[in-house]
Amino acid sequence: MEESDVFKGFSKQTIQFFESLKNNNTKNWFEAHRNDYETFVLKPAKDFVVAMGKRLRTQFPLIVAIPKVNKSLFRINRDTRFSLDKSPYKTNLGIFFWEGIRPRMECSGFYFHLEPPNIVLGGGLYMFPNYLFDTYRNSVVHPRYGKELADILSGLKRKEDVRIEGKHYKRIPAGYDPSHFNAEYLLHNGLYIGNETAIPEELYSEDLIDYCWKVYRLSFRLHRWLVAMTKRNRRIPLNR
Repeated sequence: MEESDVFKGFSKQTIQFFESLKNNNTKNWFEAHRNDYETFVLKPAKDFVVAMGKRLRTQFPLIVAIPKVNKSLFRINRDTRFSLDKSPYKTNLGIFFWEGIRPRMECSGFYFHLEPPNIVLGGGLYMFPNYLFDTYRNSVVHPRYGKELADILSGLKRKEDVRIEGKHYKRIPAGYDPSHFNAEYLLHNGLYIGNETAIPEELYSEDLIDYCWKVYRLSFRLHRWLVAMTKRNRRIPLNR
C-alpha cells in the first residue's frame, strides 16, 4: 500500500460536503461539487475500507472488504423509482464489511454509517432473505443454537450503548411456541446491533479504526452465530 493510501481519517470537509448536500440535493449541485465528493468522501472512505478490513480479518479471515462503490461502499445515488422523495442523492456515507458467499445484504457483517451530526456502527444481518427464515427460526428455538443465542443477546442487553434491532412482526409465527424463552426473537426479520453517537473526534484521524473496532467487537459473537446459521441453511429437525 502506498503512503497516500494509508487511512488518516475523514476531514471537516467531509462533514461540510454532506451538510451542504442536504440543502442542495440536486444533480446540478452535485456535479459542480463532484471533485469535493471524490476528494473528501470517496478517497478516505476507500482507505477506511482497506484499513478496517485488514483489522477485521485478524478475527474473521473471510471478511469481504472491497474499496469500491457497490461493493463495501454504498452508492450515493438514491433509487427514487418507488419513493415519493425524489431527491437524487443520499446524504450519508454507508460502508459494509460482510462474510459469506451470498450477495452482501444477505450476509452478516459490520456496518459504518456517517450522517452528520451522527455516526452509526452496527453488526449483524439487517434483513433475512426469504430462504433463511426457516433456518433462523428453527435455530432460535433449537436446544443448542437457541441457548447460544440467548446467552449472546442477554450479554448485549446489559450494554447501555447498544440496541438489539430487527424486530418486525407482531405475532409469533405459526407452529412455534409463544412461551419459548427465545420467542421474542421469532418476531425478527433481521438481527443486528446498533450504536449511534454524535460524531467523535476520532473520525478525523487514524484512531477511527480503533474506535470502530471497540464497537464492532461487541457483535463478534452474534456475527459468528449468524454466519454459522447461514451456512446450515436447511431445516433443523426439532421436537417442538
